[in-house]
Amino acid sequence: MKVIFLEDIKNIAKKFEIKEVSNGYARNFLFPNKLAEPVTAATLKKIEIMKAEHEKGEAELQKHLNAMVSEIEAVTLVFTLKADKSGAVFGSINKETILKALRERHVVTKERIEMDLDRPIKEFGEYTIPIDLKRGVVAKLRIKVEKEE
Repeated sequence: MKVIFLEDIKNIAKKFEIKEVSNGYARNFLFPNKLAEPVTAATLKKIEIMKAEHEKGEAELQKHLNAMVSEIEAVTLVFTLKADKSGAVFGSINKETILKALRERHVVTKERIEMDLDRPIKEFGEYTIPIDLKRGVVAKLRIKVEKEE
């Protein structure tokens, strides 16, 4: 039976792909879970409309992500940490601290972002941290850690 997949199914098909599957698999799994529909003239027209809307949504998402990249790369976050007379640092800068600072500056709202920060920053200096937004879009955030006066 030929079906049009409505969702990505790992190792089987991508969204909007037309494939031949067994009748039982289609009737017992794909159709009840709304993962696919049988290929007919009406579903082909419906899928073309859905595909156009999906591509439009993807283009808007890509535009939004690119705007976020430019905002993130334009910002330099400055953090201050206490240190004793010998230069030993008290405290650290971690992912949560960075995310909170980005949200306070309204650079990031509720979007989910992944930071490539292996361990908290515990030294003074300047750092560049890659931030993975989605869909392979990566921004480079500049962070400056200074000594508190």
